[in-house]
Amino acid sequence: MEAHGGAASGLKRVLVLAFCVAGIWSAYITQGVLQETLSTKRFGPDGRRFDHLAFLNFAQNVVCFVWSFIMIKLWSKSSEGRAPLFKYCGVSITNTIGPAMGIEALKYISYPAQVLAKSSKMIPVMLMGTLLYGVKYTIPEYICSFLVAGGVSAFALSKTSSKTIRKLAHPNAPLGYGLCFLNLAFDGYTNSTQDLIKSRYPKTNPWDIMLGMNLWGTVYNALLMFGGPFFFANWPYANGFEALKFCRENPEVAWDIFLFCLCGAVGQNFIFLTISRFGSLTNTTITTTRKFMSIVVSSVISSNPLSLKQWGSVIMVFTGLSLQIFLKWKRKKA
Repeated sequence: MEAHGGAASGLKRVLVLAFCVAGIWSAYITQGVLQETLSTKRFGPDGRRFDHLAFLNFAQNVVCFVWSFIMIKLWSKSSEGRAPLFKYCGVSITNTIGPAMGIEALKYISYPAQVLAKSSKMIPVMLMGTLLYGVKYTIPEYICSFLVAGGVSAFALSKTSSKTIRKLAHPNAPLGYGLCFLNLAFDGYTNSTQDLIKSRYPKTNPWDIMLGMNLWGTVYNALLMFGGPFFFANWPYANGFEALKFCRENPEVAWDIFLFCLCGAVGQNFIFLTISRFGSLTNTTITTTRKFMSIVVSSVISSNPLSLKQWGSVIMVFTGLSLQIFLKWKRKKA
């Protein structure tokens, strides 16, 4: 009887894990397709591009704020011991600027290149750890870093197909990769500060963080996109007024943006579920494999042909990431 109960419990756990994998993969792969569509497709009879890509971050802030507010009202019982909203005021600045840089990079490099560049988060982490804090890493960890750095570098230096380049708004690989690495730097600060808030306020749950970050993100992006163009004629950031006008003239864009935001909100909830049930290491494994599948989907569905050298670079990067995950699993088991 006890064995039967254990088997049933094990089956339930496997089914929940499969549900989490399916949720994360479907939400973020679909979001990636929509992101690439919005950054490369021409809309309307005039064949215009949607140039205000940072508007996607503003829209996602609004949708995720509403989503987290609903989740808190449905599931959270008490606000006692949770971080107050003003605690997210500072860290939300980097959380506004960083993702905007990452999505703006799609004007200059392809979606697979952006995914690869943003997968190399371990490199600045290890570099800063070594230079600033004297952290000693193992030889296998350096091998992981070498594989990822080498793969990203080889992909950046390899020749991109003319078909892919024609789809870009302003092809400029150095600028595109530079924006991605700045995005990683800002993300590093954002993530560490979120961890600090969580440690100081242990009763803070993921929806609280989601609410606080997206509340201030909505405020900052609204000021940048609707306040900046109002006061400055040549405003360099996304113009919210023009973005809304473009959406009114091309309802297809508005629908794609809404689906993009919805995928982000749903995906975050699956990540919360995965971390709460299986831990952050399992979540890292799932999201890493999702990134690889996003590149495959982009190559097949979005007609972004990759050369054999580029596929070799992709495999090199994800071999390094897989080895890093294996080392973490090994340490956890030990």
